[in-house]
Parts: sequence; C-alpha cells; structure tokens
Amino acid sequence: MPGTLYLIPNTLGPTEAAPNALSNILPAQVQELTAKLEYFVAENAKTARAFLKLVAVDHPLARPLQEIKISELNVNTPPAALSALLAPLLEGHDAGLVSEAGVPAVADPGADLVRLAHQHGITVRPLVGPSSLLLAVMASGLNGQSFAFNGYLPTDPAQRTKRIQQLEQRSRAEKQTQLLIETPYRNAAMLEALVSACQPGTLVCVATDLSLASESVRTLTAAKWKAALAAHKGPDFHKKPTVFLLLGQ
Repeated sequence: MPGTLYLIPNTLGPTEAAPNALSNILPAQVQELTAKLEYFVAENAKTARAFLKLVAVDHPLARPLQEIKISELNVNTPPAALSALLAPLLEGHDAGLVSEAGVPAVADPGADLVRLAHQHGITVRPLVGPSSLLLAVMASGLNGQSFAFNGYLPTDPAQRTKRIQQLEQRSRAEKQTQLLIETPYRNAAMLEALVSACQPGTLVCVATDLSLASESVRTLTAAKWKAALAAHKGPDFHKKPTVFLLLGQ
C-alpha cells in the first residue's frame, strides 16, 4: 500500500531556533507529524534542513538530521525525474513535500508532484500553515469573495504595463481582487509600475514580510500611493517578500 504525501507548510521567513518559536506559525500536530517523517521532497535541501532544525527544537526527529533523505524538486527538475521522487511512497513510506516558504504546491513546482501522486493513487494530505497569498487577501480589505493569483508579470516595462492594465480591467469588470508577486529586489519597480498604469481610484495593497516581526500591510488608492512615493514615503520592502494586490473601482 502506498505511503501518504504530506504537504507541509514552511515559515515565511527567518525564524529564531528557540523553544516554541514555531508555535505561532505551525500547529503542534503539524510539527509532530513532520518530525516523524524520514523522507522529504523540497525546493532546496539546505532550506529544508534549516526548517527541520526548527521543528527539532520542540519535537525530536525520527532520525538524526543527516540520516533523513531530502530530494530536491525545483524549476530545474525535468518532468522525467518526478517518478523517482515518488518511488519511496510507492514502496509504502510516507513523505513530506516542503516549499522554500509558505505552503507547497501553490506558486511552487511541487504542484507537478502532487498531480503525479494522484495519478498513482497516493493519498495527499495538505497540512495547516501560513500562506502569504491568503494572509495578504485577509489583511488587504479588498474583495475576498473573488480573487485570482497571477504570479510574476513580464519584466519588460511595456509588456508589464499592458498586463497590469488588462488585470485592472478584469478586476473592475468582475469585482475581482488580483494578486501578484515579484522578485524582492524589484519590489519598488513593481509598485511604481502599478501606480503608473492603474487608474487613480484603483485600490493597491502592498503586503510585506507576512507573519514576521517586520510585517507591513498597507492599502491605498493608486493616486495616494503615487503621492506617497513622490514624497519618499513608500513601503520598506526592499529585498523583502511582498504580495501586491489590486482592485479596480
């Protein structure tokens, strides 16, 4: 009988390795289950080991960390390699899928592995933990009944502006919140593109370092954001993970 593939949420940023450090981020049951697993699939093995070290502070691991098998799955993993990642599960062993940050299989290459697991009849269990996208929707004040995640926008300025305007039109027509992400060092360029391309009354939210001590969530109209940037009162989000949201009015 195949094992179970557990989808294990990670923290959304650096977390101190201290007793109860994860208590406000992950339920104790999730930590306990994670500590019992001996095989993981992760975007980055080094990051996964750091996460397991955090778990081990309060929940001893089933094996010494160096004996736990961690296979990598990232954007460079060829589709043909996915079957090998599921081999231990097909042999009856449970496994954990861990992202770099937040929940796996959402804006994450792990989705392909989950799909393949279903095709092989492997039970998939999503576990409770932080999702930057949902936290951003919750805190934005924008429409939480209808929203869409659009990932990264084109880096070419003209194409990016065109895409923002398309999303704004869709948002206004469908009253749907649009979510975007950007490489953290390009956050300033993204916000400037949003406030330049959007209509003055369009609501724009910038949600940074969610669930961390440096968390910041701010929703303004595009016009007010433009004024804030002109006055050098923009958000402190350089090189910090950020979710951008817009809602056309």
